[in-house]
Amino acid sequence: MAPEPPAPAAVPSSTAVPVRETMPVSGPRPAPASPLTPLPAAGSPSVAQGALARLLAGNERFAAGASVHPHQDAARRNAVAGEQAPFAAVVGCSDSRLPAELIFDCGLGDLFVVRTAGHTIGRETLGSVEYAVTVLRVPLVLVLGHHACGAVRAACDLVAAGTPISRNLRAVVDAIVPHARAAAEVDDVVELHVAATVRRLSAAVAGERCAFHGMVYDLRTGRVASAIDTVRKGLLTL
Repeated sequence: MAPEPPAPAAVPSSTAVPVRETMPVSGPRPAPASPLTPLPAAGSPSVAQGALARLLAGNERFAAGASVHPHQDAARRNAVAGEQAPFAAVVGCSDSRLPAELIFDCGLGDLFVVRTAGHTIGRETLGSVEYAVTVLRVPLVLVLGHHACGAVRAACDLVAAGTPISRNLRAVVDAIVPHARAAAEVDDVVELHVAATVRRLSAAVAGERCAFHGMVYDLRTGRVASAIDTVRKGLLTL
Protein backbone atom coordinates (compact mmCIF):
# COMPACT_ATOMS: atom_id res chain seq x y z
CA MET A 1 0.00 0.00 0.00
CA ALA A 2 1.38 3.39 -0.96
CA PRO A 3 2.19 5.63 2.03
CA GLU A 4 -0.05 8.54 2.85
CA PRO A 5 1.46 11.97 2.11
CA PRO A 6 2.89 13.88 5.06
CA ALA A 7 0.64 16.45 6.62
CA PRO A 8 0.74 19.69 4.62
CA ALA A 9 2.68 22.56 6.01
CA ALA A 10 0.50 25.19 7.58
CA VAL A 11 -0.15 28.19 5.41
CA PRO A 12 1.53 31.18 7.08
CA SER A 13 -0.85 33.42 8.95
CA SER A 14 0.20 36.27 6.71
CA THR A 15 -1.48 34.50 3.81
CA ALA A 16 -4.81 34.06 5.53
CA VAL A 17 -7.38 36.15 3.76
CA PRO A 18 -10.87 37.29 4.54
CA VAL A 19 -13.66 35.72 2.59
CA ARG A 20 -14.21 37.17 -0.90
CA GLU A 21 -10.52 37.58 -1.67
CA THR A 22 -8.18 35.32 -3.57
CA MET A 23 -5.75 33.24 -1.60
CA PRO A 24 -2.06 34.08 -1.93
CA VAL A 25 0.26 31.12 -2.41
CA SER A 26 3.15 31.96 -0.15
CA GLY A 27 4.08 34.61 2.30
CA PRO A 28 4.78 36.89 3.76
CA ARG A 29 3.83 39.16 0.86
CA PRO A 30 2.20 42.58 0.90
CA ALA A 31 -1.45 42.45 -0.05
CA PRO A 32 -2.35 44.01 -3.39
CA ALA A 33 -4.47 47.13 -3.42
CA SER A 34 -7.48 45.03 -4.33
CA PRO A 35 -8.05 41.29 -4.68
CA LEU A 36 -7.36 39.46 -7.92
CA THR A 37 -10.93 38.24 -7.93
CA PRO A 38 -13.85 38.38 -5.51
CA LEU A 39 -15.02 35.14 -4.01
CA PRO A 40 -18.64 34.08 -3.89
CA ALA A 41 -20.38 33.98 -0.53
CA ALA A 42 -18.03 31.78 1.41
CA GLY A 43 -18.17 28.84 3.71
CA SER A 44 -15.15 28.22 5.92
CA PRO A 45 -12.01 29.94 4.62
CA SER A 46 -9.93 27.49 6.65
CA VAL A 47 -11.20 24.58 4.54
CA ALA A 48 -10.09 26.25 1.32
CA GLN A 49 -6.78 27.24 2.92
CA GLY A 50 -6.27 23.63 3.94
CA ALA A 51 -6.94 22.44 0.40
CA LEU A 52 -4.47 24.98 -0.97
CA ALA A 53 -1.85 23.97 1.59
CA ARG A 54 -2.30 20.33 0.62
CA LEU A 55 -1.75 21.17 -3.06
CA LEU A 56 1.35 23.22 -2.27
CA ALA A 57 2.82 20.48 -0.09
CA GLY A 58 2.29 17.95 -2.87
CA ASN A 59 3.86 20.25 -5.43
CA GLU A 60 6.88 20.77 -3.23
CA ARG A 61 7.35 17.00 -2.99
CA PHE A 62 6.99 16.65 -6.76
CA ALA A 63 9.44 19.44 -7.56
CA ALA A 64 11.96 18.01 -5.10
CA GLY A 65 11.73 14.55 -6.64
CA ALA A 66 10.20 13.19 -3.43
CA SER A 67 6.66 12.31 -4.54
CA VAL A 68 4.98 9.67 -2.38
CA HIS A 69 2.27 8.79 -4.95
CA PRO A 70 -0.59 8.57 -2.44
CA HIS A 71 -4.00 6.98 -3.02
CA GLN A 72 -2.93 4.90 -6.00
CA ASP A 73 -3.26 1.35 -4.69
CA ALA A 74 -6.05 -1.22 -4.96
CA ALA A 75 -7.47 -0.30 -1.56
CA ARG A 76 -7.94 3.32 -2.60
CA ARG A 77 -9.36 2.30 -5.97
CA ASN A 78 -11.99 0.20 -4.23
CA ALA A 79 -12.68 2.85 -1.62
CA VAL A 80 -13.62 5.49 -4.19
CA ALA A 81 -15.41 3.18 -6.63
CA GLY A 82 -18.81 4.00 -5.17
CA GLU A 83 -18.50 7.78 -4.91
CA GLN A 84 -16.01 10.62 -5.12
CA ALA A 85 -15.19 13.42 -2.73
CA PRO A 86 -12.29 15.42 -4.22
CA PHE A 87 -10.76 18.09 -2.01
CA ALA A 88 -10.24 20.53 -4.92
CA ALA A 89 -11.10 21.14 -8.56
CA VAL A 90 -8.35 22.01 -11.04
CA VAL A 91 -9.07 23.77 -14.33
CA GLY A 92 -5.91 23.42 -16.37
CA CYS A 93 -4.38 23.37 -19.81
CA SER A 94 -4.46 20.14 -21.84
CA ASP A 95 -0.68 20.29 -22.34
CA SER A 96 0.84 16.83 -21.85
CA ARG A 97 3.35 18.29 -19.40
CA LEU A 98 0.65 19.53 -17.02
CA PRO A 99 -0.98 16.50 -15.32
CA ALA A 100 -2.43 17.93 -12.12
CA GLU A 101 -2.40 14.64 -10.20
CA LEU A 102 1.37 14.33 -10.73
CA ILE A 103 2.24 17.99 -10.22
CA PHE A 104 0.44 18.04 -6.87
CA ASP A 105 1.36 14.45 -5.89
CA CYS A 106 -2.24 13.32 -5.52
CA GLY A 107 -4.09 10.11 -6.31
CA LEU A 108 -7.44 8.57 -7.14
CA GLY A 109 -10.40 10.62 -5.98
CA ASP A 110 -8.32 13.57 -4.78
CA LEU A 111 -8.86 16.09 -7.59
CA PHE A 112 -11.68 16.92 -10.00
CA VAL A 113 -9.78 17.93 -13.13
CA VAL A 114 -11.06 19.84 -16.17
CA ARG A 115 -8.56 20.39 -18.99
CA THR A 116 -8.81 22.35 -22.24
CA ALA A 117 -6.18 23.85 -24.53
CA GLY A 118 -5.01 27.06 -22.90
CA HIS A 119 -7.50 26.41 -20.05
CA THR A 120 -10.07 28.27 -22.15
CA ILE A 121 -13.60 28.42 -20.78
CA GLY A 122 -16.67 27.31 -22.70
CA ARG A 123 -20.09 26.13 -21.57
CA GLU A 124 -18.84 22.59 -21.02
CA THR A 125 -16.07 23.81 -18.75
CA LEU A 126 -18.41 26.11 -16.83
CA GLY A 127 -20.85 23.24 -16.39
CA SER A 128 -18.08 20.95 -15.16
CA VAL A 129 -16.91 23.49 -12.60
CA GLU A 130 -20.47 24.15 -11.47
CA TYR A 131 -20.89 20.40 -10.94
CA ALA A 132 -17.70 20.25 -8.87
CA VAL A 133 -18.84 23.16 -6.72
CA THR A 134 -22.56 22.48 -6.33
CA VAL A 135 -22.65 18.68 -6.33
CA LEU A 136 -19.22 17.56 -5.14
CA ARG A 137 -18.89 20.61 -2.86
CA VAL A 138 -15.20 21.20 -3.48
CA PRO A 139 -13.94 24.07 -1.28
CA LEU A 140 -11.34 25.25 -3.79
CA VAL A 141 -11.22 25.75 -7.57
CA LEU A 142 -7.70 26.19 -8.90
CA VAL A 143 -6.94 27.54 -12.37
CA LEU A 144 -3.60 26.12 -13.53
CA GLY A 145 -1.70 27.68 -16.41
CA HIS A 146 1.91 27.10 -17.41
CA HIS A 147 4.89 28.83 -18.96
CA ALA A 148 5.45 28.50 -22.72
CA CYS A 149 1.79 27.68 -23.35
CA GLY A 150 1.21 26.87 -27.02
CA ALA A 151 -2.30 28.31 -27.07
CA VAL A 152 -1.04 31.56 -25.60
CA ARG A 153 1.83 31.68 -28.07
CA ALA A 154 -0.65 31.23 -30.93
CA ALA A 155 -2.65 34.18 -29.62
CA CYS A 156 0.51 36.29 -29.40
CA ASP A 157 1.45 35.34 -32.98
CA LEU A 158 -2.03 36.24 -34.15
CA VAL A 159 -1.81 39.67 -32.54
CA ALA A 160 1.75 40.35 -33.68
CA ALA A 161 1.65 39.05 -37.24
CA GLY A 162 -1.88 37.98 -38.05
CA THR A 163 -0.72 34.37 -38.34
CA PRO A 164 -3.62 32.42 -39.87
CA ILE A 165 -5.21 29.63 -37.85
CA SER A 166 -8.12 27.27 -38.40
CA ARG A 167 -11.67 28.00 -37.28
CA ASN A 168 -11.49 25.37 -34.54
CA LEU A 169 -8.22 26.69 -33.17
CA ARG A 170 -9.58 30.22 -33.36
CA ALA A 171 -12.21 29.21 -30.82
CA VAL A 172 -9.37 28.56 -28.38
CA VAL A 173 -7.19 31.52 -29.25
CA ASP A 174 -9.89 34.21 -29.32
CA ALA A 175 -10.32 34.03 -25.56
CA ILE A 176 -6.62 34.75 -25.09
CA VAL A 177 -6.18 37.52 -27.67
CA PRO A 178 -7.22 40.40 -25.34
CA HIS A 179 -4.45 39.41 -22.92
CA ALA A 180 -1.95 39.02 -25.76
CA ARG A 181 -2.63 42.66 -26.60
CA ALA A 182 -1.94 43.70 -23.02
CA ALA A 183 1.52 42.16 -22.58
CA ALA A 184 4.50 41.45 -24.82
CA GLU A 185 5.94 38.27 -23.30
CA VAL A 186 4.21 34.89 -23.62
CA ASP A 187 4.63 34.05 -19.93
CA ASP A 188 3.17 37.41 -18.89
CA VAL A 189 0.17 36.75 -21.13
CA VAL A 190 -0.20 33.35 -19.45
CA GLU A 191 -0.54 35.05 -16.06
CA LEU A 192 -3.08 37.55 -17.37
CA HIS A 193 -5.09 34.73 -18.91
CA VAL A 194 -5.03 32.74 -15.67
CA ALA A 195 -6.22 35.79 -13.73
CA ALA A 196 -9.05 36.42 -16.19
CA THR A 197 -10.09 32.77 -16.07
CA VAL A 198 -10.25 32.88 -12.29
CA ARG A 199 -12.48 35.94 -12.42
CA ARG A 200 -14.79 34.45 -15.01
CA LEU A 201 -15.20 31.17 -13.14
CA SER A 202 -15.85 32.89 -9.82
CA ALA A 203 -18.51 35.07 -11.43
CA ALA A 204 -20.14 32.09 -13.12
CA VAL A 205 -20.68 30.21 -9.88
CA ALA A 206 -21.31 33.26 -7.69
CA GLY A 207 -23.17 32.52 -4.50
CA GLU A 208 -21.59 29.13 -3.92
CA ARG A 209 -19.36 28.25 -0.99
CA CYS A 210 -16.03 28.00 -2.75
CA ALA A 211 -12.70 29.81 -3.07
CA PHE A 212 -10.91 30.45 -6.36
CA HIS A 213 -7.22 30.77 -7.02
CA GLY A 214 -4.84 30.92 -9.99
CA MET A 215 -1.39 29.39 -10.36
CA VAL A 216 1.22 29.20 -13.09
CA TYR A 217 3.44 26.13 -13.46
CA ASP A 218 7.12 26.37 -14.40
CA LEU A 219 7.91 23.55 -16.83
CA ARG A 220 11.59 23.48 -15.84
CA THR A 221 11.46 23.72 -12.06
CA GLY A 222 8.23 21.79 -11.58
CA ARG A 223 6.94 24.42 -9.17
CA VAL A 224 3.78 26.48 -9.17
CA ALA A 225 3.54 30.19 -8.36
CA SER A 226 0.59 32.44 -7.75
CA ALA A 227 -0.86 34.35 -10.69
CA ILE A 228 -1.69 37.13 -8.24
CA ASP A 229 1.83 38.35 -9.03
CA THR A 230 0.35 39.89 -12.19
CA VAL A 231 -0.96 42.67 -9.97
CA ARG A 232 2.47 43.46 -8.57
CA LYS A 233 4.11 43.31 -11.99
CA GLY A 234 1.75 46.02 -13.15
CA LEU A 235 0.24 43.76 -15.80
CA LEU A 236 -3.25 43.79 -14.39
CA THR A 237 -5.22 46.89 -13.45
CA LEU A 238 -7.97 46.26 -10.94
